[in-house]
Amino acid sequence: MSVEVTAPMSGKIIALLCKVGDQVQYEDELMVLEALKMENPIFAPADGKISEIRTSLGATVESNQVLLIIE
Repeated sequence: MSVEVTAPMSGKIIALLCKVGDQVQYEDELMVLEALKMENPIFAPADGKISEIRTSLGATVESNQVLLIIE
């Protein structure tokens, strides 16, 4: 079963802390989203393996946009 990790708000990706194929555990920090002049860490909602990353460093994302998928 795959889990989609989405952006909680609009902003800019300022750090990517994982890559495709990485094993992650619940609450591992995956990336950092800058929004409203604050850095907001994005955490893994479940254990699994990163199967796809749908954003890149420096990208502007919208609220609820899928950032990555964990299998």
